[in-house]
Amino acid sequence: MGTRVLNHGQVTWVNIEQPSPQDMESLRQQYSFHPLDLEDCLSRIERPKIDEYNDYLFIIMQFPVFDHDQRVSRPGEMDMFIGAGYLVTIHEGNLWPINQLFDDCQANEQLRQKRMGRGSSRLLHDLIDGLVDYCFPILYKVDANIREIEEDIFTEQVPDIVRELSWVRRDIIALRRIIKPQIAIVASLEQDDRPFIREGLDVYFGDVLDHLRKAWDMLEDHREVIDGLSDTANTLTSYRINEVIKILTIISFIMLPLTLLSGIYGMNIHLPLESNPFALIVILLLMALMVGGMLFYFRKRRWI
Repeated sequence: MGTRVLNHGQVTWVNIEQPSPQDMESLRQQYSFHPLDLEDCLSRIERPKIDEYNDYLFIIMQFPVFDHDQRVSRPGEMDMFIGAGYLVTIHEGNLWPINQLFDDCQANEQLRQKRMGRGSSRLLHDLIDGLVDYCFPILYKVDANIREIEEDIFTEQVPDIVRELSWVRRDIIALRRIIKPQIAIVASLEQDDRPFIREGLDVYFGDVLDHLRKAWDMLEDHREVIDGLSDTANTLTSYRINEVIKILTIISFIMLPLTLLSGIYGMNIHLPLESNPFALIVILLLMALMVGGMLFYFRKRRWI
């Protein structure tokens, strides 16, 4: 937590984790950033955007962070100021590739030269590229969950499958909300006329844009598969409900004549066989014949 600074050549990287008002005041004094931008850094609920000023760019981007307790991806915000010879990154610490890259650059002189020796805009690219790549393990996990549902949908209990489908669908919706705005941000950075973005980096940002579009295409495919699996689950549910109703209907038809017969012989009137010592056996056999005949008929009609 706090502010960490890394210098290499003519480039300074300021990495702020869990920013405080004091950190923002320090940035204002050192770099003269606009107060509204610094206020956005503290709110942590801003939409992705790029604000262009005479001496810097202010960029807000979001990347998914998986919440294991709620089983859904949450947006992790990263705010960036890039100007001539510096890059300032501000985040809550939940996007571990940022701190990982900072620590690696701090510990490894060769890596520091590779990441920071070609200007602040190339460092910006490497950072965004790493965060985009960080999205794919989450997407692969969603794909694995979908494949597991595909394998279990005909063997597991339908309520369990429906619950899993709901979890995965919610995560896909959350990922779509996070990924889609980032495409416009990177597409804007790909333009050659952006200040403080070194000429020739359009190809590199174009590659990042391709990765984001690939992630979006994966989410579109996942959504279609989930919709298909939901339709299958609904069909299975309807089929099983119909099977239960059919069985209950058959039982009702079988019980109807038995109830009628037992009701007649339960009346306090003179009936056939009432003085016959084998009357009970005869009546039971008659009931059995009726049940057997109805079962034979249902079987012949392929109702059971």
